[in-house]
Amino acid sequence: MSDAAIRVHNLYRYFGQLKAVNGISFEIPHGSVCGFVGANGAGKTTTMRILATLDYPTMGSAEVCGINVVHYPEQVRRLIGWMPDHFGNYEHMTVLEYLDFYARAFGYSGDERRERVQEVMEFTDLVPLADRFSNKLSKGLTQRLCLGRALLHDPQVLIMDEPAAGLDPKARVELKHLIRVLAQEGKTIFISSHILSELGEMCDSLLFVNNGRIVHHGDAESLRNGTDSAGGMLYDVQIAGDPSRLAEWCSVNPHIEFLEARKHGGRVRIESSEPERAAGVLARMIKDNLPVTEFHREQRNLEDAFIDMLGRLDQENAAAAEKPAAPTTFAP
Repeated sequence: MSDAAIRVHNLYRYFGQLKAVNGISFEIPHGSVCGFVGANGAGKTTTMRILATLDYPTMGSAEVCGINVVHYPEQVRRLIGWMPDHFGNYEHMTVLEYLDFYARAFGYSGDERRERVQEVMEFTDLVPLADRFSNKLSKGLTQRLCLGRALLHDPQVLIMDEPAAGLDPKARVELKHLIRVLAQEGKTIFISSHILSELGEMCDSLLFVNNGRIVHHGDAESLRNGTDSAGGMLYDVQIAGDPSRLAEWCSVNPHIEFLEARKHGGRVRIESSEPERAAGVLARMIKDNLPVTEFHREQRNLEDAFIDMLGRLDQENAAAAEKPAAPTTFAP
């Protein structure tokens, strides 16, 4: 077995002049949950469709458990469970009949088929809905049915495109629980979503894509503790007595900016991520008799981290565009 459940190398997908996927590379290890993040049109669904053998790359390669998705699509389909953002079902077909139909399509028969359908229905809590028409379910229940269909053949890898879109809070919690249970069973899960806070809670790593390119691949904690687009860090500072004293102190001291008043102090930005700079600011506060009762670094939410990252990239791209090109030299 390959050391990576999913491996993508230098992948491109063009639609005419549109570069939907523009040279991305990444690996996802076995048994992990990876969140795929990006704005609409960033290339998430196209990448997932290629991994699910539903589209072809223009260039580059993609593998699932070491098997090339273009050269051996039938082998890959046995290994993956595909949960698209929209899927079709059939009128006048109950939940039980729907799953039984797909179990037959996967090659199950007899007692084995009935047992497998029952196992999946119990796992996704669909047993009480066995006689409900599959096209008359709520959004949350429909997503559970789609997950059940994806799990029927016991795949090693689950590819889930926006499974939480449109779900109410209760359905989101239930879906998140099912994903963590599947991960504990050793499944590899590649999941896209716009709800970054929930991805941060259930994913081992996050993969950010923008304009068809990977801009970050790492854990959520490193993003929460990262710097803003200008390299600064946010701190919550509380003081005894009049909280306006903090704002006044910040206005006459370097390397610190007062951002927001709070009940017992405020939110400030220190212009550097270096711990020494924060220590120096705190030392000055104490030296100036500012009665600090609490001084701690704030964690950013993942939405802010993503926006900061895009802002930093825009600045870098603008700077690169303004840089004059090197003169061309010709050999004599």
